[in-house]
Amino acid sequence: MEKGFTNRAAVNKFAITGPESTGKSTLTMQLAELYKTNWVREYAREFLMRSNGTYSEPDLLAISKGQRMLEQEAMKYSSPMLFCDTELIVLKIWSLVKFGRCHPLILQWIEHQKYTHYFLCNIDIPWQEDPLREHPHFREELFEMYKNELEFYCFPYTVISGSETERLISAKNIVDKCNFGKQ
Repeated sequence: MEKGFTNRAAVNKFAITGPESTGKSTLTMQLAELYKTNWVREYAREFLMRSNGTYSEPDLLAISKGQRMLEQEAMKYSSPMLFCDTELIVLKIWSLVKFGRCHPLILQWIEHQKYTHYFLCNIDIPWQEDPLREHPHFREELFEMYKNELEFYCFPYTVISGSETERLISAKNIVDKCNFGKQ
């Protein structure tokens, strides 16, 4: 969460999701800055930094809980809009790829997560090396998994592609079409 606002009853949340190294954090921060609102950071990154990149299957449930907690806290102090750097489909896919299964609570939470719109970041930008990232050669398959999950749950989404500027313009057009926070 970056900027404080007074508590509002209705917060329209936008989820920025997708495989590793697809510009999720950058887009989230740019949107929050553009609309002068809060954003929710990716809890998994700080968790993995504290654990030197090591984790076990139960840690994914803890990361899910941490992500939800950050989002719930941010909603207390957000303007009518909130941008979330990741959501629980990320944890489901991570768990399925790494452990072949996903904790039932994560699956239940996904069914009940509510976002105004999802931005699925495409893999058309170069991979950025990072010791916390695991799958540089599995990007196409992961992207398809994300797309399939969003369609399975019937979540409204838009694939965000192109340069950093093109991505921001595309996402802004969708946010504006939702009629929230027009400048």
